[in-house]
Amino acid sequence: MKKQLIALILCLIGFTGFSQTMPYQSNAKQAKSEISAVIDNWHKAAAEANFENYFNYMTKDAVFIGTDATENWQLDEFKAYSKPHFDKGRAWDFTSVERNIYLADKKGIAWFDELLDTHMGICRGSGVMQYINGDWKIAHYVLSIEIPNDDITQITNIKKDFDTKMLQTLKSKN
Repeated sequence: MKKQLIALILCLIGFTGFSQTMPYQSNAKQAKSEISAVIDNWHKAAAEANFENYFNYMTKDAVFIGTDATENWQLDEFKAYSKPHFDKGRAWDFTSVERNIYLADKKGIAWFDELLDTHMGICRGSGVMQYINGDWKIAHYVLSIEIPNDDITQITNIKKDFDTKMLQTLKSKN
């Protein structure tokens, strides 16, 4: 009954034209600047091995997808993977060299992509941000290594055995 009442109230609010006003509705440039600062500070926290700051920039149910096919981590799994790296005093150092940010109208959602200068060469990061209690948080992030098209055949050959085994494992789960 309680859920039904909440649903009814939300419907009535929707029908009366009420909508949550997001700060960026009147100033998209400012919102994009704030989002970019969050992403930059998130990368900086990793470079400085500041575990607490790094994870404070993420939502409580964030997902991080790394460059390896096995790296699809929920937040707690990613924290467990990351902690030993941060404890050594150095996690990873990614610097954005190009970034695009897109805003969803009236939803408190943004998404972005960026090219990164990393120890692995040029990588691409892409993610989804949520506006929660006055702050932009990273909800989903995907890191990938950029491979020039002319090198795809060579790379495909290098990872062929791994891919074959991984595909067999994944298909056996279905």
